[in-house]
Amino acid sequence: MKSGSTSFLSFIALALISNGAAGQTLTATDIVRKADEKFNGEKSSYSVMSMTIVRPSWQRSIEIKSWSLGRDYALALITSPAREAGQTFLKRNSEMWSWNPAINRLIKLPPSMMSQGWMGSDYTNDDILRESSVVNDYVHEIEGEEEMAGRVCYKIRMNAKESASIVWGKQVRWIDKKDFLVMKVELYDEDGYLVRTETGSDIKTMDGRPVTSKIRLVPQDEPDNSTIIEIREIKFNLPLEEGFFSQQNMKRVR
Repeated sequence: MKSGSTSFLSFIALALISNGAAGQTLTATDIVRKADEKFNGEKSSYSVMSMTIVRPSWQRSIEIKSWSLGRDYALALITSPAREAGQTFLKRNSEMWSWNPAINRLIKLPPSMMSQGWMGSDYTNDDILRESSVVNDYVHEIEGEEEMAGRVCYKIRMNAKESASIVWGKQVRWIDKKDFLVMKVELYDEDGYLVRTETGSDIKTMDGRPVTSKIRLVPQDEPDNSTIIEIREIKFNLPLEEGFFSQQNMKRVR
């Protein structure tokens, strides 16, 4: 794919920085990987969260349970509101499905739907099912350090690899130096235009590690709209098996 701007390719991530706590050097890719594992677990994760969709004249909330195993397997279950409860979304490797019990229908999602909004929110199907990899699908470069919400952060620019078939052509991430928490993300399209901004806040300790329990997404062209995720519970590195992420389990998971 084409990068958003050729100027983004001026410098490739060769800079090394010192991680004082660990006494070792980290590349930009190391930092992004650590932040990804911090939030998603080194092997697997389970989370309970709410998603609130905010519009100028209305808002609504969805309750979600989510399981993941590495980058290749993910399962999301809607538990509320009642009219949407029981809907599930599954990712196995590069294939994705949705299940709607109200109409007893299983639908395979084509790649063209990955950039579409999920359940009317500002998040995409790709965000929920984690089709793209922030570690493997981008070239990473450290741009410097900035303070974000009182925390000193690495500022890392991520340009999509030419071979990657993904939604975002470029990302800029602010990753906390102390705990490797993602404090802010800017997401750009293939032409280099800023599409949306996410900010993390309300840091809590869950399952023995700090996490940003609240994430607010704002579209650049509709600043009065937002989608807010609040994590109620999260567990890491559970003994999940690949068989859990099946079409059969989409219909019975609770």
